[in-house]
Amino acid sequence: MDISVFVFLSSIFFLFYFVFSHATDNITQSQFLNDSKNTTLVSKEGVFVLGFFSPGDSTNRYLGIWYSNIPIKTVVWVANRRNPIIDSSGVLMVNSSGSLVLLKQNSTVVWFANSTKEAGNSMVQLLDSGNLVLREVHEENPENYLWQSFDYPSDTWLPGMKLGWDLRTGLERRLTAWKSPDDPSPGEMSYGIEHLNYPELVMKNGSEMHFRSGPWNGLGFSGVPEVEANPFFSFRFFSNKDEVYFTFDQHSVISRAVLNQTQYERYMWDNGQWKLYLHFPRDECDNYNKCGVYGNCVIGESAICQCIQGFKPESEIAWIPDEGSKGCVRSTQLSCQDKEKIGFVKFVGYKLPDTTYSWVNQSMNLKECRVKCLNNCSCMAYSNSDIRDGPDGGSGCVVWYGDLIDLKSNVANRQEVYIRMPASEQVDKGKQKMVVIVTVVAAFALVFGVLLIRYCLCKMTRFRDQTRARVLGWSMRFNIICGIARGLLYLHEDSRLRIIHRDLKASNILLDSEMNPKISDFGMARIFGGNQTEGNTDRVVGTHGYMAPEYAIDGLFSVKSDVFSFGI
Repeated sequence: MDISVFVFLSSIFFLFYFVFSHATDNITQSQFLNDSKNTTLVSKEGVFVLGFFSPGDSTNRYLGIWYSNIPIKTVVWVANRRNPIIDSSGVLMVNSSGSLVLLKQNSTVVWFANSTKEAGNSMVQLLDSGNLVLREVHEENPENYLWQSFDYPSDTWLPGMKLGWDLRTGLERRLTAWKSPDDPSPGEMSYGIEHLNYPELVMKNGSEMHFRSGPWNGLGFSGVPEVEANPFFSFRFFSNKDEVYFTFDQHSVISRAVLNQTQYERYMWDNGQWKLYLHFPRDECDNYNKCGVYGNCVIGESAICQCIQGFKPESEIAWIPDEGSKGCVRSTQLSCQDKEKIGFVKFVGYKLPDTTYSWVNQSMNLKECRVKCLNNCSCMAYSNSDIRDGPDGGSGCVVWYGDLIDLKSNVANRQEVYIRMPASEQVDKGKQKMVVIVTVVAAFALVFGVLLIRYCLCKMTRFRDQTRARVLGWSMRFNIICGIARGLLYLHEDSRLRIIHRDLKASNILLDSEMNPKISDFGMARIFGGNQTEGNTDRVVGTHGYMAPEYAIDGLFSVKSDVFSFGI
């Protein structure tokens, strides 16, 4: 062998050994990631690994990313999902033109990163976020990445990853399920943002709608109240002429969301295992358009499909499952020309209708929105598009045209929607509130066996500061009570990991400028996982005046402890 060739090859080998005998998070041109030598990239803080693997019982080889310090191998991204390598000949490299390429035996291209920008002196780097990026060596601005894996998700959604659209390039970021645990190729189930006038998250089985979240209202999605800010996560929805996307961040937890062939699941790493935090579809009523037009799906009822107020079943047959999808028709037909006989009924606590045929104007107020809808015979409902300032002080206008579908009772959603009705269907809202309050009080009595000697629904006679008492009108008090109840419902039922507050009292309820309540101070809270319903502690904490007797005496706590405090 020529001595110069020997020296050259020896230098290459030394460089290769030096780079990969130490953990590195990047490779540059002329460097390789080689399956046969079991070389990997490890992110700077050791959070993620990029390397070759075989899923499940398969012997096929794939280039993927998984958690580094979690003993259960959890793959979050796969490069060559559609094109497996059948042996260990896989090599990842940045070629001479600056592109990221995966090759197999005989230098056959298996997969490559298709950059829309011209590459020069580029490198590939694995970030601690789990994002694999191709960038110029001296360019660290994320806006100038040549390519990134976060733009091409597999089945897993990680913190900081966007689901949605780059409207400038037409790029859609959407989760697609693995076909099976042994096969990461794209399955039929997908999950992403449906690009509509009023966007929402949608799960599809092929081209068929399977589940939808309801539209974003500034605080959350009306159909999945769990997806709101909480001690573990914060969420952000963004929409303008250039981008529409949804993303999340995690706080002091390790979390990932996964789409499989049946549902969307969010997991948290806890005590050496992945614990299921939430999933949807959660029940039969989450199935898209379960009850047909103007049908309301109600879990817990003997017939889960019911008609909303002012409507009756289209079919004379009882609402059996096969007939529910036929939906409902109006009890009294509308006369569009006679506006004096047309009004709107307010509905609260519902997943908002499918937004396929909707229109949005962010600068209009609710009164203008009503006029807009009233003057169009095809408009069947309207609402504020953003309720961050409260349901009575929201902003923006969204209107729905045509029949309303995919409604579901969901008391945790406080967004109001106004549905077009004949004047004869208008109801006394004061009576509606009275019924709800009596129901709440009765439910409290049933839970604790409390003897309620008397209560007054009309007047508060005992309030220390009479000036402040006049500020807190009955409607405002009622909204505060319901808001606290909704918060408890979320902590106890809607969150997959059940949260027991253990110190619910007036001083831990914060009121914003619009008098909307927020439960605060989770320093004493406890988390239940799986099917756990109660716990026991030798160290009783909290405020004695608000403690349930079984907790104060025996240290036994459960959701009933918080409900007792709520009653006090």
